[in-house]
Amino acid sequence: MAKGKVIFDEERCKGCELCISACPLNILGLKDEINSKGFHPAYVTDEEKCTGCANCATICPDVVITVYRIDK
Repeated sequence: MAKGKVIFDEERCKGCELCISACPLNILGLKDEINSKGFHPAYVTDEEKCTGCANCATICPDVVITVYRIDK
């Protein structure tokens, strides 16, 4: 099974939650902390379950998500 690594540019994320709704595995959430713009940035809650599908990056309107596929 393919694995994925998701990286968020947390300073540019505005916490719109579109990526959270697009994740088929429900492994994204919003951090409790806020970034310098006053938003709660998104993050991966369970990195081990990520398959690298890139749905989150595709739907992000601000292009703050990078997805790497790691084939095993």
